[in-house]
Amino acid sequence: MPTSPGWTPGCLRLALISDTANNTRSITVVAVGPGDGDMLTLKGREALLNADLVLGFTTVLNVVRPWLDKAEVCPMTYRDQEEVLEYAEGQVRQGKRCVVCCWGDLNVSARELLARVRRRADTVRLVPGISSVQVAMARTGISLEDAVFITLHKRADTGGDLDEPVHYINEGRRHVIMLPRPFDLMPAGIAAGLLEAGVRDDLPVRVYQRLTLDDEQRWQGTLRECSAIEDDFSDLSIMVFLSGDTPVQFPLPPEEG
Repeated sequence: MPTSPGWTPGCLRLALISDTANNTRSITVVAVGPGDGDMLTLKGREALLNADLVLGFTTVLNVVRPWLDKAEVCPMTYRDQEEVLEYAEGQVRQGKRCVVCCWGDLNVSARELLARVRRRADTVRLVPGISSVQVAMARTGISLEDAVFITLHKRADTGGDLDEPVHYINEGRRHVIMLPRPFDLMPAGIAAGLLEAGVRDDLPVRVYQRLTLDDEQRWQGTLRECSAIEDDFSDLSIMVFLSGDTPVQFPLPPEEG
């Protein structure tokens, strides 16, 4: 808390407002949650309602449409995100309030998007959200204290992507929660890779798709059974590998609400 004479909490709001006058490039990043609009935080809603410009991938923007009546909306794709962010930077320089939206919680799997935003802003305000990781744990009945989280949402050398989950699964001390990589490494392929690495074939596995949405799907079985699945998985998938002697078939906890 600042201790300078004359400082009041209102000074912080005035400082934020003065960014525009000083031509400071300030962008807000709002995490919209796992998909259910009711899980968008109040801080996130406030930022969207006050925005002049809102950008994000179309599926993400669809979650927050009810709060975008006053804002210019700019959908983007993986191919044109640099051009859309460049446009946003220009609008911010003109004094527009810009919000970039991302799935889930921005501290879980939005690292690359955050890096792109930070290259175009002097200050970046982060509004965290509820992650599908939290929802998956609630659905499974496990806690973070007993789990390891691994994300494959990265574009880099993919040669050793499964080394880390293999280590923790074989160690058997904690459950492993994993976000697959939508463009080339999804649940069936991950299961096959783990089997090739020597992981036991009767390992209990849960796969959740499109958590909190109306068409949410859940699957449970063994690692071997997961590797044999031929159906396509949603890009919004999350896997849980259960440690120890947890039985494969136990009732899925009822949905909240």
